[in-house]
Amino acid sequence: MKYGIYLPNFGPYGDARVLAGLAQDAEKAGWDGFFLWDHIAGWKLPIVDVWVALAAIAMHTKRIRIGTTVTPLPRRRPWKVARETVSLDHLSGGRLILSVGIGLGEDEWDHLGEETDPKRRGAMLDEALDILVGLWTGELFSYAGQHYTVQDAHFLPRPVQQPRIPIWVGGFWPNKAPFRRAAKWDGVFPLFLEAEGEGQELAQLEEALSYINAQRPSEQPQDIVCMGITPGDEAEQATDMVRKRADLGATWWLELIAPFRFGKGFEDEWPVKALRERILQGPPQVGRTS
Repeated sequence: MKYGIYLPNFGPYGDARVLAGLAQDAEKAGWDGFFLWDHIAGWKLPIVDVWVALAAIAMHTKRIRIGTTVTPLPRRRPWKVARETVSLDHLSGGRLILSVGIGLGEDEWDHLGEETDPKRRGAMLDEALDILVGLWTGELFSYAGQHYTVQDAHFLPRPVQQPRIPIWVGGFWPNKAPFRRAAKWDGVFPLFLEAEGEGQELAQLEEALSYINAQRPSEQPQDIVCMGITPGDEAEQATDMVRKRADLGATWWLELIAPFRFGKGFEDEWPVKALRERILQGPPQVGRTS
């Protein structure tokens, strides 16, 4: 099991310097990863561009994995993302993970003139992923899809990571399409809107993973990424929460560092000191992987 920090790119975190400092804290405290939400609008709060923030984080850390959870790829040009991800992969020395999804909410889609139909966004996401992988090869690449066209593109350098930068796919269970998509890639980030309580969430996680395993084209290992809130000062409770998910196959635990850990909303005053203290307390100890 590996352990990451999972936090918004807005509010008090809407500053690249603040995020870089928190990432340094996370690395020193023994966390394995530092992952940012990728929002561009929708909050009456300061928002930092996630790619600028990740560049700052890459420059201030040496070991931890970094990335997005998740990037709504259909509102991005895939060739621009290809340039950004390879640049970050080189800047970080091969530590980038790209998480993708179709996105949600009117503020970043309807209100900005982006595609509003989820099925069309799903098709755009699939094409964009094909283009990313093609451009990452560093070979001459062309593509003719319904939504995107690439002709004789030759993108260098290649990523540090080979055969490519890992791709995680996020989605809400019980929607099946995101999980069919995730089965083709390197990891899945399952979320649960309809689960009431931990028992239901664990049952839905088991269902989702069973579905993905039935869709997998190979037996190649895949990251299973779970997210939640553990108390840093209650080791037994924290390890129990994580162990239950590890027993189902989870390989990553992402600790949510956001104000509603303390019963507050995003528009409330954030308990920034307490949120940072949770990072400094370090991850649960269920079983570490190198």
